[in-house]
Amino acid sequence: MDAPLRSSRPTAGQHDLVGQLARGEAMLGAGVKRLPASLYTDADRFRREQSTVFANEPLLLGPSALLPRANMAVTHDDYGLPLIVSRDGDGQVHVLANVCRHRGTRLLEADEPVPAARIVCPYHAWAYRADGRLAAVPRPDCFPGLVKETMPLARFAAMESGGLIWFSRNPDCDFSGVSVLEADMEAFGLSGLHLYQRRTHEVAANWKLVIDAFLESYHVQRLHAATIATFFADGITVADRIGRHQRAVVGRTDYLARLDPDDWAQIRRAATFTYHLFPNSVIIVSPDYINVLLCYPQDVGHTRVEDLMLIPEPPQTNEAEAHWRKSWDLLDGGTFGAEDFRAAALCHQGLASGLIQEVTLGTLESGIADFHRLLDEALD
Repeated sequence: MDAPLRSSRPTAGQHDLVGQLARGEAMLGAGVKRLPASLYTDADRFRREQSTVFANEPLLLGPSALLPRANMAVTHDDYGLPLIVSRDGDGQVHVLANVCRHRGTRLLEADEPVPAARIVCPYHAWAYRADGRLAAVPRPDCFPGLVKETMPLARFAAMESGGLIWFSRNPDCDFSGVSVLEADMEAFGLSGLHLYQRRTHEVAANWKLVIDAFLESYHVQRLHAATIATFFADGITVADRIGRHQRAVVGRTDYLARLDPDDWAQIRRAATFTYHLFPNSVIIVSPDYINVLLCYPQDVGHTRVEDLMLIPEPPQTNEAEAHWRKSWDLLDGGTFGAEDFRAAALCHQGLASGLIQEVTLGTLESGIADFHRLLDEALD
């Protein structure tokens, strides 16, 4: 169970970061920074983020493992739109409106992946292919002049890259900022992994407070003292950026001293990679599994966070199932749910009181300041 995920070699950027980590070069920001508390609590700011950033940027929908076979589909409502994410008979991904072209009926109801060679409306049985094309209309004589080719489901701009599925509300969205991640994701074998478990958490906090927790290592020895702190050295973190995405590596204390940055298998055992995928998603790469966290803003003080855990292959034995269940419980219920998400909610409670006007960021929290700067640029 201790073997790393299937992967080949690190990218040049991954290799450079691990080299810094092996030399003990901790990432330190240039002094103390401060941010307005209103960034997290102002309702007008929240609405502007939604209408500007979330309406135009590529947004992560989930890992490719969510749809492991052709002719499958899953519903997705967490961005405030009724969506169908589907894979057609050729394996191509599509993002469609979950709204029948006849009378507007919701087509799919289950939130788990289902076979979708035909997507059939439960009201009048209009049938669509997995790519959204209208395939059949009962009693076509009742619709004189209707041309099926002109009545597909509404489509959204979409892209599958490096084992991740993205979409945008903006039909002219530029996905080039997504494709730059592909080599890093493929180095972890992300596109070939199995979806072991998924769960949604309701967090009483602004979405940016959830993201902030994964942009600094200052809290690890304190907040996570009862769960994962023993795996990591305090403050031994290095980070850089891939476009607007942040890539960070945290060292594991029992391997740091003998880390060889040219041995990818050893790197995977010794270091945990964390990626913040702009604007609202996080990927945590543990030695033998990966967690994908998607933060869906629901209101200024309410975020829905979906956690998906990916493993090399479906468990084949009771021992394997116990291993993966232990890892899932440690992170999803413990580290994330009881610690990171709880801390975000406590932060929001304090900030919403209006009793402080600024938050203070130390030198180990510079990733947070960088994220907010990039978000401001996107808003402008």
